[in-house]
Amino acid sequence: MNSKKNEDLLDVLRKVSNNSASSQREIAAELGFSLGKLNYCLKALQVKGLVKIENFKKNPNKLNYLYILTPKGMSTKTKLTLNFMRQKLKEYDQLKKEIKK
Repeated sequence: MNSKKNEDLLDVLRKVSNNSASSQREIAAELGFSLGKLNYCLKALQVKGLVKIENFKKNPNKLNYLYILTPKGMSTKTKLTLNFMRQKLKEYDQLKKEIKK
């Protein structure tokens, strides 16, 4: 999986874990994603078993969903965060070396 895709999925996992009742429109706007891109990411996370998507059964507006991180999703979020931080530290060290030259 490429770095940009990992960052996008990590952003979605973070947003879902912070506010699972947000609408896709709200999440997309907060992340700067198109609605289609967010929908694609959520579906990919659901297929991987990282996010559970449930609709509010008693709500007459069936467009409202609840996004829940699964235990596997929480674990993946942690791994992606660690990988992201390692990559950023590596970039920082490389930049530091270039500046010293």
